[in-house]
Amino acid sequence: MSLNHKRGAQQYGSVATGSEVDYATPHRLVQMLMEGALDKIAIAKGHMDRSEPEPKGRHITWAISIINGLRGSLDLKAGGEIAANLDNLYEYMVRRLTESNLTNDQAILDEVSGLLLEIKSAWDAIPEDVKRAPKLSDKAHSAA
Repeated sequence: MSLNHKRGAQQYGSVATGSEVDYATPHRLVQMLMEGALDKIAIAKGHMDRSEPEPKGRHITWAISIINGLRGSLDLKAGGEIAANLDNLYEYMVRRLTESNLTNDQAILDEVSGLLLEIKSAWDAIPEDVKRAPKLSDKAHSAA
């Protein structure tokens, strides 16, 4: 692949991702964040294999940032116990990723990827009618 084709593919990827974000539902945005974190962890693992500390650290930091974004999107009041459990789990993942970055422990990356995959599997299994259901605040607003 020539350099220009490679740049074009990278630009297309950026535009495609940007377009998807522009039109994605909140449910799909969460899926995309989880997919992004899983990608960054997998890439970090490759860099760890090749003893490339700078890109490894950058991708782990990126994964941590995404997970913190997921954590920040939780509505702890409305989400009750489930949101609180997810908050604790995301906090644990961030701690473990930091530890992995410091110790070069790939098993930790696998552990966090496994946890994220479990959450993503549950998120992916949410039925379409539930994904499209109006929020409680929307129902209260329309009833007024």
